[in-house]
Amino acid sequence: MRKLLPGFLLFPLTLAACGQQGVKAPADYPLSGSLGGDWGSSPKLRLALVGTGVPVAVTNDSAVAQNVVSTGVNTWQYGFDLPNIPGVAGVYQVVAYDDANNDARLSLGETVARNRLWLVFSPAGGTFGPFELPDNWPGGGAELLPEMKVTRGWNLYDRSQTLGDGNPRPVTKITGYDISR
Repeated sequence: MRKLLPGFLLFPLTLAACGQQGVKAPADYPLSGSLGGDWGSSPKLRLALVGTGVPVAVTNDSAVAQNVVSTGVNTWQYGFDLPNIPGVAGVYQVVAYDDANNDARLSLGETVARNRLWLVFSPAGGTFGPFELPDNWPGGGAELLPEMKVTRGWNLYDRSQTLGDGNPRPVTKITGYDISR
């Protein structure tokens, strides 16, 4: 019986390691940044990955692991997981929204904010685009994504900067993905 005891003690630890991961500090997520601006009184801030994949697979996913922490009046820090999307090329943004109906889903009519940073996922490196995004994309309208060179995996494209060397750039961890109203 004594030989079996260490094995029985390790069994619960093994099961615990297989379970769902807990909430992490914002900086410990693959994508992090700050939220700012006037969201009204007592907002229920959440984040969603929105965008479109090829072929035409519209994404509006707020069930991604995330953490939003208040850091003062009208300021928050957040962390967000970037899902693995094998085989699907697409253009996405992480948007912040006030989950007014508290259903943990970005719904039409909820207050939304976004930035000028786009997440481009490619299953292979090479030329990507051009693409036109759907008119009904949450938080915005139709915008043309120009042709660009990307690497395999996640790439960050800053629409406020000139397209070219280093824009877009491959990323595994993104900090400073700030969103404000």
